[in-house]
Amino acid sequence: MIVKRAGRHVVLAAVPAAVFLTLGLSGPALAEGGKAYQIDLAQLNNSGSRGTVMLSLKGNQLTVQIESEGMVPGSPSAQHLHGSTKGHDFKCPDATDDTDRDGILNNTEATHDYGDINISLTTTGDTKPASGLAVDRMPVADKKGKISYKRTITVGQDVVDHIKDLHVVQHGIDRNKNGKYDFEGAGKSELDPKLPQEATAPTNCGEVKGAAVGSLPVGAIETGGGTPQSASVPVTVRDGVAITVLAAAAGAVALSRKRASAVPVPVRRENTGGGA
Repeated sequence: MIVKRAGRHVVLAAVPAAVFLTLGLSGPALAEGGKAYQIDLAQLNNSGSRGTVMLSLKGNQLTVQIESEGMVPGSPSAQHLHGSTKGHDFKCPDATDDTDRDGILNNTEATHDYGDINISLTTTGDTKPASGLAVDRMPVADKKGKISYKRTITVGQDVVDHIKDLHVVQHGIDRNKNGKYDFEGAGKSELDPKLPQEATAPTNCGEVKGAAVGSLPVGAIETGGGTPQSASVPVTVRDGVAITVLAAAAGAVALSRKRASAVPVPVRRENTGGGA
């Protein structure tokens, strides 16, 4: 049985298109006529990992660009697009999903929230869900724990239609802080006893969530028990330039209206000398 769970929303500010350029997530992925969504990766398992993802669609060609840090240096990181293309509601997990209370959110516990693998974000070869643990074809963090990934994948129409129902998860933690995956840190993986739990536990997650192109994003999802992350910001592309769908004035008005309707405003009463 698939459980539908709603996320917790927080107010966000609009992210300008220029942020795509400063993050180095521009180029061929933003081809004319395409649509792109930027999302943030927030830490899970107190990993300290974070990152930024750009998902760009042109027809049935999906380009995935990821820049993340705080990964285990010199180690591969399994990464996937999780979620549903059938309209089911999934989200990023948090520490409350650690049902066995062992202090580690393992993949089985987290899957209840973020759903099964839809696309394995491998560097080469197939991207089927069955390649989810193909660590020999996953990106490897550099000596500073950073990962840069880019790949264009042919996807089905179901992914095109439900791209915002999917989200990115990277895996791999270093619980005992010795700079590698080992069995001493958290024992065996529940997915494959030949692998350490550290290698398969999720390290971060980011939701592909936001308003449709041409409308205003109004919320974000709190993930990983850490700081709230911004929702995806859809953009359109003309002549190779990313253009935000938000005008500054319209965004300011809409956000102020949302805050006014969602947040009670305390009223200071004048002291008239009539008591408390």
